[in-house]
Amino acid sequence: MTKLSLGSHPYMLGFEQLERLLERSAKSGNEGYPPFNIEQTSDNSYRITLAVAGFAEEDLVITVEDRQLVIRGRQHDDTDTRMYLHRGIAARQFQRSFVLADGVEVGDAAMENGLLHVDLTRAQPETVVQRIKINKG
Repeated sequence: MTKLSLGSHPYMLGFEQLERLLERSAKSGNEGYPPFNIEQTSDNSYRITLAVAGFAEEDLVITVEDRQLVIRGRQHDDTDTRMYLHRGIAARQFQRSFVLADGVEVGDAAMENGLLHVDLTRAQPETVVQRIKINKG
């Protein structure tokens, strides 16, 4: 018996892109930093919240690349100007990626008490019934 992938299943026509998106997100290897929440704020909207304590707004970059929301953070290293007796808070950079479905758009982003909120909305597609004419052969 042969194993069918999602894109090659006979009833799933045109879903090859979905299979590629699943593979890409599985390979992204986000190691858990920074921690985040995803909440559904209404039937057609979501909010991603990342805990980015220690980062300023200018240290964060939010982009959408090929239906993928990418949030990057880079803190500037100030070891040249300070002498630490103990350094337990590391300045580290991060990259978090979220694959967006078709129709999901990125809205506003806001910082509040060390949390970065990114709002997403999903457009409701209209139901279209199309009648296909059968040609005589």
